[in-house]
Amino acid sequence: MKNPEYESKRWFEQAEYDLKTAQWNLKGELFAPACFWAQQSAEKAVKAFLYSKGERVVIGHSVAELLERGKKYDKDIKKLVSLGIILDRFYILTRYPNGLPGGVPAHSYKKKDAIEAIRIAKRILDFISDKL
Repeated sequence: MKNPEYESKRWFEQAEYDLKTAQWNLKGELFAPACFWAQQSAEKAVKAFLYSKGERVVIGHSVAELLERGKKYDKDIKKLVSLGIILDRFYILTRYPNGLPGGVPAHSYKKKDAIEAIRIAKRILDFISDKL
């Protein structure tokens, strides 16, 4: 990657779009996808942060693990790790029935889950935005 600032901007722009997608799904009462897109939003925002620090390869989908990785650049990021753990629950289980024995993601997530996921994602995006 030749331009960390450009790469970071691309990732953060997509993070903002994904947050809007989560909010749209919440309005449509599609709670499992709202949770998933909130997780995606936070994941991409943290990747934007890591790219902004010059990292060339940022692989992984765990928001918590990506935040842990970011602690070497900003010690304050550690206060978000517990929030990343919450969002990580929404990466796979919101999409695949085999993760919910006897259940279906479309029926397993409630409005409160989507509201919490979006609130957490927004908090992470706000934090990252101030660091870019």
